[in-house]
Amino acid sequence: MTYYPDRAMNTITLLLPDFLLILIGHVLIRITNWGQSFWTGLEKLVYFVLFPALLFVSTSRTTLDFQATGQLLQLALIVVGSGILLGWLAKPLFRPGPMIFESGVQTAFRFNSYIGLALAYRLGGEAGTSLMALIIGFAVPVVNMAAVHALAHRNKASLLTEMAKNPLLLATAGGTLFNLLGGVLPEVAASTLLRMGGASVALGLLMVGAGLKLEGLHEARGISAYFTGIKLLVLPALSLMLTNHFALPPLQKQIAIMFAALPTASSAYVLATRMGGHGPLVAFLITASTLLSIIMLPIWLLLAG
Repeated sequence: MTYYPDRAMNTITLLLPDFLLILIGHVLIRITNWGQSFWTGLEKLVYFVLFPALLFVSTSRTTLDFQATGQLLQLALIVVGSGILLGWLAKPLFRPGPMIFESGVQTAFRFNSYIGLALAYRLGGEAGTSLMALIIGFAVPVVNMAAVHALAHRNKASLLTEMAKNPLLLATAGGTLFNLLGGVLPEVAASTLLRMGGASVALGLLMVGAGLKLEGLHEARGISAYFTGIKLLVLPALSLMLTNHFALPPLQKQIAIMFAALPTASSAYVLATRMGGHGPLVAFLITASTLLSIIMLPIWLLLAG
């Protein structure tokens, strides 16, 4: 492959502001005494109010052509399904100790929506954001069900309830339905939602940085490397092959490969600790995935052309 220094620099410049926000969040939580309640409240504000506003306005305002985006969604689900299957192979391959596999497997296929939407906007503006919002709407229930299933096989009823109340799913489904029914947002409402959405991206990235933890890996190094390798190497490579097979348009190709190369979701730690899992291990995996993605995401986007 020919190396283009200008294109490499443009890619790094494109991603740098978002990773700087992660760094600022990491510094802020260490130099301030705002307390954990501040960060917990901020996370709730973003997750339940600001982020759903972005998803709703993105899916409600963009022309939805499922014939044009169907292959992109199919590719995204293939990538997610492959991550789930490869993640589950770790159990017979490594025979890990109690709750190590159950807690860590989710990091092989879950993705950080905050980083995804931030980068999607920088790649393609509102069109890029809408494509990523559609992928999130289809992929989030799949990865959440797989993650919860690994931690609690008997919790199917509460899982369905959790899916029905998930604000990200509700916002994406609501925006898509509003769009398909021909609804048009008043300009004041659209502007308000867009401002809320812009705030959600910046605050979400700050919270990613605030949650980074480098301690916690005292065991299971092999399986940890396996999960991280799936997320940052195998799935993006699979996505690159599939985008060439499907002959996706340039923006869809970039979004597909970027989606596959996203670091794992920061909420994986919350799920693991809430369900009695191995919290320190998951915290380390999230941090390692996020830090390594600073290197890997520009490389995959360059390969995407």
